[in-house]
Amino acid sequence: MDSAPRIAMIVWNEFRNDARVLKEAQTLQAAGYQVTVFALHTPGVTAERERLESGIEIVRVARSPLWKIRKRRTMGGNCAEQARASANGVIGRLSVRQRALRIVARLWTHAGLLWRMVRHRAAVVHAHDANTLPTAWLAARLSGARIIYDAHEISTSREGYASFRNLVGFVERLLMPRVHGAITTTDARAKFFARAYGISRPLVLQNRPRHSVMTSSRIRDELGLTHDWPILLYQGGLQQGRGLEGLVRAAVTVTDAYFVFIGGGRLATELKQLSESLEVGERVHFIPTVSLAQLPSYTASADVGLQPIENTCLNHFTTDSNKLFEYLMAGLPVIASSLPEIRRVVQQHDIGLLIRPGDIQALVSALRVMVGDPQLRVRMRHNALLAGRRLTWEQQESALLTLYRQVLEGRQPTS
Repeated sequence: MDSAPRIAMIVWNEFRNDARVLKEAQTLQAAGYQVTVFALHTPGVTAERERLESGIEIVRVARSPLWKIRKRRTMGGNCAEQARASANGVIGRLSVRQRALRIVARLWTHAGLLWRMVRHRAAVVHAHDANTLPTAWLAARLSGARIIYDAHEISTSREGYASFRNLVGFVERLLMPRVHGAITTTDARAKFFARAYGISRPLVLQNRPRHSVMTSSRIRDELGLTHDWPILLYQGGLQQGRGLEGLVRAAVTVTDAYFVFIGGGRLATELKQLSESLEVGERVHFIPTVSLAQLPSYTASADVGLQPIENTCLNHFTTDSNKLFEYLMAGLPVIASSLPEIRRVVQQHDIGLLIRPGDIQALVSALRVMVGDPQLRVRMRHNALLAGRRLTWEQQESALLTLYRQVLEGRQPTS
């Protein structure tokens, strides 16, 4: 494997539950490349170096140069919690001193990632999202590598990113025309990047899972659900703009069903408190974030998948998301917001009901229809399983490998 071309991927997370990056890394590793993912290290949570069964290497850099001192102070007990809380803090809510320290810590982390990637001497540096692009580009320039940019989101119009919009736009406008290959997640996003920065359309790799067929009763068993009501599942980040408060409120009137949320995020506590105040806690349940390996067994144990995302930004408007494909892979009919990329999948395969984004009454009506019509769920489950055989990650692997061949050969990728 020493003679295999080296690929250096960089992510601004711990690389524990990043399904898209893992699938891309696995595809490249299986094709004969040697993939190393450079990620963030949280003491007490992750290892600084790790090797996956597939052979993928992981190198992690701590978010702060003082992490070893902090670890000794906390004796490891609450170190992980404190590190994560600090890392997830909102810059706008911090004092001037805290902001300055945060900026210094992030620059230190980027410098650590840059140094390690330059020393790695990869053939290709693969940047995942805008917050890694400058570091990846500089690492590629210093080491003589080619560079690929994978834009998972439209970060110039993204929930919670308003204060960074101009900076992200500047970075992408400057660097996207200079990368050797670009990737994004939907056709709508590919069109946006091409128009916004005057580049060829990036390669579209949707957030599809690998094909699998599974039956499970995991949610019902773990939560001890006693009624035979259908399980309505939302999986993913509990964040603003996802329509999650509306889901909890819908539980007041949609009574013959269980509402289950799998994931974590800033709204987790607020949503739990809301369910308690509305006295629906016996039918609304929360399961913390689960590993990528375990998630399919949870998904397959539900009856309906929910995606009531709101049209709050261009990023939401152009999304399809991991969860939509994970739902159909598990054979779940869906209730989803009628946004272009989501609507195309739902209508083409007849796998669910579409609602106007942000319309709670429409959401309640769709929930009542789906809960009250078992035959509808059976028909759409059949359609979802059929779609799941076609909309797989495996169907996209050849496109990723073709892009890499073109980039390494110095040819202009074809969109």
